[in-house]
Amino acid sequence: MPKPRPSFSSLAAALAVAFAVLLPHAALAQDSDTLAKIKASGAITFGYRESSFGFSYLDANLKPIGYSIEICNRIVEAVKSELKLPAIDIKYQAVTSANRIPLVQNGTVDIECGSTTNLVDRQKQVAFSPDIFRYNVRMLVKADSGIKTIADLQGKTVATTTGTTSFRLLREADRGRSLDVTNLAGKDHSDSFLLVESGRAQAFVLDDILLAGQLANARNPKDFVITGESLRTENQSLMFRKDDPAFKALVDRVVSGMMKSGEMEKLYAKWFMSPIPPKGININYPLNAETKDAFANPSSKGI
Repeated sequence: MPKPRPSFSSLAAALAVAFAVLLPHAALAQDSDTLAKIKASGAITFGYRESSFGFSYLDANLKPIGYSIEICNRIVEAVKSELKLPAIDIKYQAVTSANRIPLVQNGTVDIECGSTTNLVDRQKQVAFSPDIFRYNVRMLVKADSGIKTIADLQGKTVATTTGTTSFRLLREADRGRSLDVTNLAGKDHSDSFLLVESGRAQAFVLDDILLAGQLANARNPKDFVITGESLRTENQSLMFRKDDPAFKALVDRVVSGMMKSGEMEKLYAKWFMSPIPPKGININYPLNAETKDAFANPSSKGI
């Protein structure tokens, strides 16, 4: 017996569902023109981190500040000139490692001024500026823990921040593959640090510069050390929507220009080699060879 043909009403319903599914994607494609969006609204939204000390965090008045925020401010100045706008209202949206990519994709955040690694896999979802920092992934432990290498983590609990690549990198390391370790995830970097401070975890694996920021802000910094072999050298960039060549060209021009003029190195010294708000703490993390190379040869190719 031949199958009954679908009725006109059922076909119409199916088309309506398909249209509803496709519509958000079409709208998103139109919204990928960030400069047009800024011109129409007179505003830009920064994504910021609450506890990526030095890069993007809150001051005593709960205002986002830091190295990444200042670079984004330079980009806004260039946008004002490009669009011939006398002013642009900067709005702020807190992001986490877990939600930062979706919030950029759906248009909530126009540019993430935080501490995000530029990974080739992530480039399928978002776009990145030239690297603003390069660092090594290591671990923070209590100074009296006896932990000095990855092998010393056998049987231990390791803290990582939700949405980061840290635990995967640990497991992929040659000495990490055979380890019996338990992963305990914090919602942000300060939460992960507290897991070690409270004794619930014995190590916190993250970018060494971010670990240095946590250590500098600890109640008793001398109680902790950053140790162990590097799991990988990673590159940190600003993040924004993909398939937006005009905005990417502007971002790349500003960031590369800051590097070539020496402004980026001065900005780095301000946030990582000098006392910073709100407590006047100096993270004291000298510019490493990897970041010097990033400044000399701007690139957003990712790893």
